[in-house]
Amino acid sequence: MKIRLALLACALAVTALAADVTGKWTGEQQGRNGTQTVTITLKADGGALTGTVSGGRGGDVEISDGKISGDNVSFSVTRTMGDNTFKVNYTGTISGDELKLKVEVEGRGGPRDLTLKRSTT
Repeated sequence: MKIRLALLACALAVTALAADVTGKWTGEQQGRNGTQTVTITLKADGGALTGTVSGGRGGDVEISDGKISGDNVSFSVTRTMGDNTFKVNYTGTISGDELKLKVEVEGRGGPRDLTLKRSTT
């Protein structure tokens, strides 16, 4: 019983120490047609992360598999363009008002870096 309480206390402490990722984040990345603005809206609820990714021709896409643990975040989106559907995985860290992500499109080569800033609007 004491071990369970200790584990629960540790889990709650880690969740309480999670970085404040809730809000709107914006940045720019190079695309096929030049520079694109990316906006990611996130909401943390304990260790779970929900929200949307916008940018490109696909419009807003709901994130899935969102997680936050301390300063580490991870989530995925599934995009459809024409007859093609592909999964994009995001992993990274938050530090103050900066969110640094590695973005990897499954089956399409290595990750690229994306740095976003917390939006005040």
